[in-house]
Formats: sequence, C-alpha cells, structure tokens
Amino acid sequence: MNSLDIHRYTMLVRVREFGAAHRDLFPAAGTAGQLFGAISQAVDELGAHVATEAAGEDAALQGATSKAAAREALWQALDTIARTARAFAVDTPGVDGAFRLPSVRNDHEIATAARKFGEKAAPLKARFLAYGLPRTFLADLKAARDAFERATQDRFAARETRAGAKAGIDTAIEAALLALTRLDAIVLNTLKGKPTLLAEWTTARRRAKVRARAEREPVPAEPTPATPAVPAPSDAPDTGKAA
Repeated sequence: MNSLDIHRYTMLVRVREFGAAHRDLFPAAGTAGQLFGAISQAVDELGAHVATEAAGEDAALQGATSKAAAREALWQALDTIARTARAFAVDTPGVDGAFRLPSVRNDHEIATAARKFGEKAAPLKARFLAYGLPRTFLADLKAARDAFERATQDRFAARETRAGAKAGIDTAIEAALLALTRLDAIVLNTLKGKPTLLAEWTTARRRAKVRARAEREPVPAEPTPATPAVPAPSDAPDTGKAA
C-alpha cells in the first residue's frame, strides 16, 4: 500500500469503529446501518488484500534473488560449453559457430541458448568429455535451465499476486469511499444537536492530507455541520478523488 492508501485504510477503520460504537443511532436495517456495513465489509477485504500484497512482495523479492542466482548458474554452464567447443573447433570445423553465447543476455535468449547447446552438444558428448567436462555436463545444463525457468515463473507468479492484491485494494477503497460519501450526509443530519458525537465523527473520518505522485490536488474543505457548538471541520469526507 502507498501512503495515500494507508491513510484511507486507517480512516475507514475508524469509521467502522464509530458505527459499531453507535449502533443505537444507526440500526443495521436503516440506510446508515447498511452503509456502515458496506464500509466494514470493505475494511475486511482490504485487510485480506493487504496481507496478500505483502506476501506477494516478499515472494517477488525472494524470487528476484533466486532468479539472479539461477541465471548466473545457467550462464556459467553455457560459457563452459562454449569455451570448450572453441578449444576443439580447430579440428572440428563449424563447432564454434554452434556454441556461440547470445549477444543479448535477456531471459529468452539465455533459455533458448541452453536448449540449443543441449541439442548440439549431445552428438559431440565424447569430444566434450575428452576436454575435461564431467560426464553429467548435459544433465547439469538441463538442470540449470530448468531451475532458471522455474525461478522465472515463480517470480512472475509472485508479481501477479502482488498486482492482483493491489487491484483488490483499489476496488475495496473505491467502494468504501463511495459509501462514506453517502453516509456522511446521514450522520451529520442524525447528529445535529449532538456536538460531542459530531466531533467524534469528524475525527473518525478525517484523514491526513497526503500528496501522492499521481494525486496532487488539495483536499477540498468539507461542508460546515449545521451546529454552532462544533467548529467547521477542515477536511471533506474522502470521496476517493485526489488528495
């Protein structure tokens, strides 16, 4: 979660707690009660998505480390085969051309080279063994390739998990803020003449002004509650628009 989402989340938790503490004023069957229920459900969803996002982030970081190690191991295996092929290419024309390392070290080129090297080296296995490679060098190459491809897939899956969780966070926050926009009007009307509760509500649904990279607009001032006992709040109920 970014800073803006964190502030929204904590604000929504406070709103839910306010609703739970004042069920006598906002029964579940009423419109306000239903809106508090919608916000409560969104908060639960947010908690689940946040946990999933954190797990995806950890997995992605671990995946990046594992992938880098697997990538380096595969590259070293390819380099060993290419270097050995160059050594006996003097009396075996065309061999060195069959075992050229990719000029671009991206994932696709490295995996493709690994398959190609395995296919080309198989009929020349005796020559490679004669030049000191272990008898398992072809199996080792395949194992290194498989480990690299597995690490690549695992990292991709972790990043997809993280992206899916972020989308879920955005959706849940949007739904909660829409409910809060409607709820705010009901609560202000219901609490008219109750300055203590009105101040409690104002505090519950106020959030800090946060400037996000994509959200540079200032938080608009909220309407002044119709009661002289409480000063006008400085922040509008969050609508999900730029803060």
